[in-house]
Amino acid sequence: MNRPNITKECVKTLYETKIINIYDLQYEEGKHYYNATRRAKEDIVAIKSVEDHKVMLPDAVSCVLVLRQKGEEPKLLLSREYRYPAGQFLLSVPAGLIDEKEMGREEAVKSTAIREIREETGLTVRETDRVEILSPFLFSSPGMTDESNAFVLVETEVDDLNVLNQDGAVGSERFDGFVLLTKEEAERVLRQGCDDEGISYPMITWMALICFVSGLWE
Repeated sequence: MNRPNITKECVKTLYETKIINIYDLQYEEGKHYYNATRRAKEDIVAIKSVEDHKVMLPDAVSCVLVLRQKGEEPKLLLSREYRYPAGQFLLSVPAGLIDEKEMGREEAVKSTAIREIREETGLTVRETDRVEILSPFLFSSPGMTDESNAFVLVETEVDDLNVLNQDGAVGSERFDGFVLLTKEEAERVLRQGCDDEGISYPMITWMALICFVSGLWE
């Protein structure tokens, strides 16, 4: 089946703000599909060509952050971050928007991961640390939005956990501490389907837990 041909002329503005926009994708005469997006009208994914799609930057980067300490088994670092639409502090991975649009795709993804880890955990990723792109582009919820993420693994040595802090939070970000999980503990959280307080977590967190438990990161 041929895909609908959505051009710039097919896109009608319903709502625009600095943070999020809503557009009506009029893909056929009298037929509409609504798209919530972080992107400007001229940059939405729906109007991009197949070739553009293959090289475009994701909106954000999410990190699988694995900490190694001497004499200890590796641990997955998660934070409790307040998510306004959910109304709860949710187990979350270090993550943030890409704002270096002039850079190449791989360079922008990795530099964003390093920046967000520094801001949200206080850790400085060193040149000797492992920084690996697990997936360069993933759609978050393509039935409603063209929002996208890259998924990045960062493995770092930590001498002192006291350096961990969330002082770098900016804007609307709100954090309430860290959760460090061994493989066994991460598997328990996976099986529970929620944190130890009974609160569900984002799909990206589920992916990070699966990656850590399965050994995909090793």
